[in-house]
Formats: sequence, C-alpha cells, structure tokens
Amino acid sequence: MEFPNTLESAIAQAKQSTVAALEAGLTRLQVELKVPEIALKAESIAKEFTDLFADDYGSGLKVLFPDSGAAALARRNWSDVEFNVNDLGSRNTPIEKKVAEEDQIFLVVSPSAVEVQKVEKLCNLAGDRPVILLIPQLEDVATVGIGYAARQLRERFLSTLESCFYLQPLDEAALLKRYPSGWQLWIEKGENQYEFFCEEVEKPVGDDLDRLLRKAAGEDVSEEETPVFAKKSYKKQGIFSNLQRFLKALSQ
Repeated sequence: MEFPNTLESAIAQAKQSTVAALEAGLTRLQVELKVPEIALKAESIAKEFTDLFADDYGSGLKVLFPDSGAAALARRNWSDVEFNVNDLGSRNTPIEKKVAEEDQIFLVVSPSAVEVQKVEKLCNLAGDRPVILLIPQLEDVATVGIGYAARQLRERFLSTLESCFYLQPLDEAALLKRYPSGWQLWIEKGENQYEFFCEEVEKPVGDDLDRLLRKAAGEDVSEEETPVFAKKSYKKQGIFSNLQRFLKALSQ
C-alpha cells in the first residue's frame, strides 16, 4: 500500500483500516490524523465514515459530537440520514441517557481531553458494541495532567484504545500506522515523495523516535546509550503542505 500523501488518500486508507480492525473483532478504535486544524473538518470527515456503516447498521449507528451545537449542525447538514446524531451529554442530560439498547455501533467525532470521562463512560455503557473515536484529542497533557490521576486514566482507559489508523507528519518524515500493520516510519525523499524506512511493534516516541530519525539520516546510533537530539533545521513540507492544501480545498 502506498503512502497517503493527500488527506483524501489518508481518509480512504483510514476507512480500510477501520473495517479491517472491526472484522478482526476489535471494538475500541481510534482514527488519528495529527494534522493542525483537522478538527475543523471533523464533520465532513465523519460523514465519509458513516458511509462505512450505513448498509450494515442503518439506524443502529449513533454518531456523537462533543457538544449539542456541533450535533445540531450535523443534523441540519445531514438531514436525509437514517442513523441518529447526538452529543456526548451535559450536566442536565448525562451520557447515560444518550445510549439506547437499539444502538449497535458508535462513532465519536473529535472528542477532546475535556470529554475524556464521558468517552470512558460511553465505552463502558457500550459493552461489546464497537466505539470508534474519529480524530480524538484525548491526550492533552494540560487537561488530562501528568500526575497519579492521569496515570490511572491512561492505564484504566486510554491504554485500551487501539489506533487502527494513525498519521503524523514529522520533520522531513512521517509516522504511520494502518491496521494490522505496526508503526511505520516514512522518510521524505523529495516533493511529496516518501520512502518506507522501518516498522516498529510499539509506537516510537521521545528518544526512540529521535534515534530512528537520526538513523534514517545516516547517523551511527548503534552504540549510543543516551540519544542526543538532532540539531538539524528541518523544513515542514511534503505531506504537511499537501494536507493543508487539501483542507483549504475542502473549505471552499
């Protein structure tokens, strides 16, 4: 499979990965597109994803937005759909009242760390019914925190979520995951051209990711104990600019 060098191709691959993960029996999924301002296009991307489930689930699909305003806007724009569009609840109407027995699958659109407790409750209420988090932003350190409570949250809930698709543009590289593959590092080799470099079982972060990037740049890191962060000045081009152009096109 080719590297998704436009948002359109990334969404297509994300849909394929989501279907594959569901067919494998996974029920707690994340579709992550780590692109600035991507949440502004959450509604249009969500509509594309609903097409995956319309035939199989019909009215059993429930699409949930973070707040009532976003849900109302989607209902207005999607006036001809069979499935239910709602929000994650409020103080007066908790998430418990948003889940019905007839619901078969849940698509949660762009939940942030502010809604993480509601999303966790939803997953508990859903039981073995699939819950798909589309463009989630649950790991906001400023909101979730870094203390004991945050660690408990990660161990209790966030660690149970499977990233069936993940795309993050880096400096002259990109991190990609497509279920059932592992975490892949792709290196920019020219204008809008990316070359596969390696695949890891676990998501490379921090020093591990830095080491892989410098290894891809030709540095010898085989005997290094404590990685030294690269000082190279990078240009944010390639897929980043391509996705930005596609986002702009969608808004016109």
